[in-house]
Amino acid sequence: MSRTDVDTAPGNPPPPQDDHAFFGQPRGLLTLSGLEVWERFSFLGMQAILVLYFADAVASGGLGMSAGTAASVSAAYGTLVYLVSVAGGWLADRVLGSYRAVLWGGVLIACGHYSMAVPTATMTWAGLGLISAGTGLLKPNVATMVGKLYRTDDDRRDAGFALYYMAINIGAFAGPLITGWLGDHRGWHWGFSAAAIGMTLGLVQYVLGRRHLAGRENAAESALAPAAMRRAVRLIVVGMIVAAVIATGLALAGWLTMGRFVDLLTLISVIAPVVYFAVMFASPRVTREERGRLKPYIVLFLASTVFNFILFQAYSTMMLLASTNAETTLLGFDFPASWYASALGAFEVALAPVVAALWVRMGRGQPHASNKIAIGVVLGGLSFLLMALPTSGHGGGTYLMSAWWIVGSYLLLGLGDILLETSGMSATTKLAPVAFSSQTMSLWFLSLALANGIQAQTVKLYDDVSQPAYFGVNGAVAVAAGLAVMAAAPWLRRTMHPVH
Repeated sequence: MSRTDVDTAPGNPPPPQDDHAFFGQPRGLLTLSGLEVWERFSFLGMQAILVLYFADAVASGGLGMSAGTAASVSAAYGTLVYLVSVAGGWLADRVLGSYRAVLWGGVLIACGHYSMAVPTATMTWAGLGLISAGTGLLKPNVATMVGKLYRTDDDRRDAGFALYYMAINIGAFAGPLITGWLGDHRGWHWGFSAAAIGMTLGLVQYVLGRRHLAGRENAAESALAPAAMRRAVRLIVVGMIVAAVIATGLALAGWLTMGRFVDLLTLISVIAPVVYFAVMFASPRVTREERGRLKPYIVLFLASTVFNFILFQAYSTMMLLASTNAETTLLGFDFPASWYASALGAFEVALAPVVAALWVRMGRGQPHASNKIAIGVVLGGLSFLLMALPTSGHGGGTYLMSAWWIVGSYLLLGLGDILLETSGMSATTKLAPVAFSSQTMSLWFLSLALANGIQAQTVKLYDDVSQPAYFGVNGAVAVAAGLAVMAAAPWLRRTMHPVH
């Protein structure tokens, strides 16, 4: 069976008239984009205030962590979220099917946010665990469902992913505005409550729009045989119970501290993609042609890791910097520091349709996907190099920089994110071996886990080195990585067919 057949022959195709019903894109793109609006509203709305909640004094309703520890724990949470996406991709491929994986993932996310709305530390940690599990089910599979709306050679594909990413960033823009205001004026757990309501609304519209989705059949596309499925389910359940018991015992014994847990997640985030690539290269179900396309995908994977190492700090070190050393008044209007996170979403909402229209207009003449990704990495690095300027020349930590510095940094970061993530996700759905379709998207999300894992270690230095050195060195490394990808562009163009 050809790859085109796989992409265009799901078990329950949407109505034929849906193919151009949403701004020239399939109607199912609206349903999936609507889900992502609310999922990102809840996830990034919560994340915009999470590091501030960790760092806030206990007397003010926070957990009283130091800035570096708060950023490290926040990054470790992100690492866990994307590590679980590997299991989410496998469950969709072999057990649940994409539609049900996304549905149950959304349910777990909503339950996690409702748990965090309860003002106790125990419920906070329980909620973060539920959100991690739910996001691991939802994120890789909803992106895969977007890819199934198009033929592999459909020129609308990159534009469709750009519109999908614009929808994601509508949620990314709105979420911090609501949760940030509530967290600042009513308390952190009020902000978490708003995130819970947002995810609930996303689930409702997802179920109502399911008839427009390709591949919404109940069975997984590469389902295990009944006996193997029962055995897999038993192993998963038993494994989760055993892991919980061991973790609880180690924690009670004083060995599994928060710091060691963060270090363990970083170690797993490094090992997991190495093992995953090795399994796919060695699998007899992967053809020689598909194996050849995985080689350039390693370069894209590393580029994504470098860029997202910078991007995710928009919700950690940049939030901490904004809360202590940036003005929170713009054009005479006072706002919570967490609202800076909305600037990133706003820029991506504004720029995504421009980028999508540009790619459609250029058609086959648009830059190769590898060059789009490389430019995105360079822009991410420049966003941090920019922050080295206003943080320089201050003997103490009491200065306040203009809000426009952070806004400018987020402009560069937002444009870079559009270029890299849309091209990266689109390329992933094209380069994925048929036997590992959802799981290869999970591999893309493992690059996000690795980025967070590395961040969980480096942000510990935020309290110990000067701010210009911290932002300058990280930014310079990212720029150098982007230039290296550009230098490899001729080889990438030859080996990434059918990606163009």
